Amino acid sequence: MASLVFAVPAGLSFLLFLSRVRRDPRRFSNAVLLGLTLVLVTVALLAQVADGSAPAPLVVAVTLTLLLLALSVLVLAFFLIANGVQMIRKEGPRPANLLSGLAGVSILGVFALALTAYHTNSAPLQRVAGAVLLVSGYVSYLFVSFLVYAFFYARLTLRQDVDYVVILGSGLIGGSRVPPLLASRLDRARAVYERQAARGTPPVLITSGGQGPDEDIPEADAMAAYLIAHGAPEGHVLREDRSRSTEENLRFSSAIMQERNPEYRFVAVTNNFHVFRAALTARRTGIDGHVIGSPTAAYFWPTATIREFTAIFLHHKKINLGVCTLLTLFSTLL
Repeated sequence: MASLVFAVPAGLSFLLFLSRVRRDPRRFSNAVLLGLTLVLVTVALLAQVADGSAPAPLVVAVTLTLLLLALSVLVLAFFLIANGVQMIRKEGPRPANLLSGLAGVSILGVFALALTAYHTNSAPLQRVAGAVLLVSGYVSYLFVSFLVYAFFYARLTLRQDVDYVVILGSGLIGGSRVPPLLASRLDRARAVYERQAARGTPPVLITSGGQGPDEDIPEADAMAAYLIAHGAPEGHVLREDRSRSTEENLRFSSAIMQERNPEYRFVAVTNNFHVFRAALTARRTGIDGHVIGSPTAAYFWPTATIREFTAIFLHHKKINLGVCTLLTLFSTLL
């Protein structure tokens, strides 16, 4: 009976999630609803086990899952630290490349603080530990929700032909050369072009990226040259060479498409870790289009994913910092 208290809200949450995804999949609230559904299902299962109504196989499965989750958090911490070291070796000690290592150290720090508070009688330390655990739980909930939904969104398929394929820039190396990260986006865009051209309706490729202070040419020019050198017809390649951010990539490219075809349909191409945030940016700027991803080097993915989540978290900083403050006050009062 206790499990129904959570199972019913879980079902309602999932139905609301499906409804909102159908209306517009480019919402972070969709990720939150999916995460809420998973939490409620988990609690319903735990309630069923606790009241003794669960069959033996379910009890074993839930117990093993909880043990594996606890162990996986520790494994994740050491993996992130190792990945942070690898990022520094391969990409240099820039602040963005420290994220995975810092995340791993933070997880171990939370564990150490909780254990210390548990084994002492210090009320102030226990309040601090409680606040840290509550805030960490909230952030972890959002991160897992983001991770699961971003995985889901990245696998949504194009249902119709498009007029344009916009490739988002990501910087050049040596001032003029396309790096592997950007080449992956260009190759994915060319594959979309070739697949649609085979059906008789080739889209126009738009390379989007301005010239950075350390670059000899605009990113759009280097990207266009790469596409043409790899078989894309020059007449089907346009350049947007003013943008310096994802929002400008989309906004300036939209202006080009709008001028040529007010009823345009397009898809944007970026790396898989950046797909969901790019989709959120497109929606926020009022641009209606789908975003698809290209492969990313495995070692780069953890840091990049944490960076994407951090950007989304801070974009909604008022509500997120407000919730964190309330959780801290709640822990202090208890």
